[in-house]
Amino acid sequence: MKRTINNKVVLFFCSLFIFGVCNAMDVKDFGAKGDSISDDTEAIQKAVDSGIGQISFPSGVYRLTAPILIDLNQSGPIAIIGNGTAKVMMNGAGPAFKFVGTHTGTADPYTVKQNVWHNQRMPIIDGIEIIGRHPISKGIEAIETLQLIITRVLVRETLHGIHLSKRNRNIIISECNLYNNRGVGIFLDELNLHQINITNCHISYNGGGGIVVHKGEIRNFQIGSCDIESNIDINGPPSANVLIDITEGSMREGSIIGCTIQHNHNGIGSANIRFIGHGTETRHKTGYFTIANNILSDTQQNLHIKYARGIIITGNAFGEGFSSNILVEHSDHIVFGTNILDRNPDYGTESNNSVIIRDSRNITVNGFHLSNNSVSPTNIILERCRNYNFMNSTILNCNGEGILLKDSENGKVSGNYINDDRPDSRNPVSIRIQGGKGNLIINNYTNGVIDVVSGTANLINNQSL
Repeated sequence: MKRTINNKVVLFFCSLFIFGVCNAMDVKDFGAKGDSISDDTEAIQKAVDSGIGQISFPSGVYRLTAPILIDLNQSGPIAIIGNGTAKVMMNGAGPAFKFVGTHTGTADPYTVKQNVWHNQRMPIIDGIEIIGRHPISKGIEAIETLQLIITRVLVRETLHGIHLSKRNRNIIISECNLYNNRGVGIFLDELNLHQINITNCHISYNGGGGIVVHKGEIRNFQIGSCDIESNIDINGPPSANVLIDITEGSMREGSIIGCTIQHNHNGIGSANIRFIGHGTETRHKTGYFTIANNILSDTQQNLHIKYARGIIITGNAFGEGFSSNILVEHSDHIVFGTNILDRNPDYGTESNNSVIIRDSRNITVNGFHLSNNSVSPTNIILERCRNYNFMNSTILNCNGEGILLKDSENGKVSGNYINDDRPDSRNPVSIRIQGGKGNLIINNYTNGVIDVVSGTANLINNQSL
């Protein structure tokens, strides 16, 4: 009797396993070949429209000639799963996968309609390679989605890797490779979006920029632990590894933390991180942002901030800024904490690692460490600035002037250490003040002279080394 019961139990579980295997369907069950030659568009679209939920791609190369439309309200909850072995060749125009929802609310759960909760929440695409074979092919596009998750996806040789447009909420992009696309790696295009996390991704060699925000309304924007490199076409228009272009709209409440962002200084006007706001009279539409603990190197400007307000920059390592390490223009309430700006001897000497802050107000700099700048005639420039506080910084073994205040007013330079102890040092000007008024130069330690035009500044308790 006991053996009979055990046999029945084994038979029961075996039947469950067989039943599950038999009912685990993939795109080949709908007619896809995955042989790189057959047109699999119709078969994959049929799988999506079937409503089975999980759309699995076995190992193979799937050729598309038109976008796969994922109408979330019709398909129901859906996951596109490839497990890293499936490749999709997009031979047509547009995105390989286009997710379209109907979420017109916010991130507030009370604004989410029931059909969105039932049919559209958290669509997933995971473990797929997408390669473009058409001049205007794209990888993934999303419109009016809620909680879209894109993970372990490789997109290459398309126009744009991931294209987010119109309106989306609560997006996660992680563990992805956006590589060698002609346009942008991740493109937020005139988008209304609150809550996006981009983490642990490699975003490299995309000619139109790595992560680009173009107009729109963006809030709660996080980039973390990514490698973002050389997203600059040296024969194309100026671009950046991370570009926040809000000449229209607004962009606030964000962070770029713990990333390596670098290359390519051969691109005209290239930058690692660039903010562009509305204009000199409207500076508050871009900002409320943290940039921390990143490696930034080998572009014309490592950090370029223009027409912005409320950005804090701390804990970063800057190097090889060929026009300047940092350029701030027409901005308010910009705060720099401890950052290192160094030229390592293993790197070339031709980069200009200076810091330029121009036409800006309400600026705090506390704890720069700048060294071995051999190109720039001036290392730190504050030009036409007002209400600034530059303090507790170290400038070592640099050619040219240490700090230049030009036509700036109502500011303080204090507690800085400026020294050049190289054998061939010529003891250049450590601090120079040209024009302006109401400036205080106090408690600085320098081995060069402090050159002040009469009436521009008060000098108190500065000491020569």
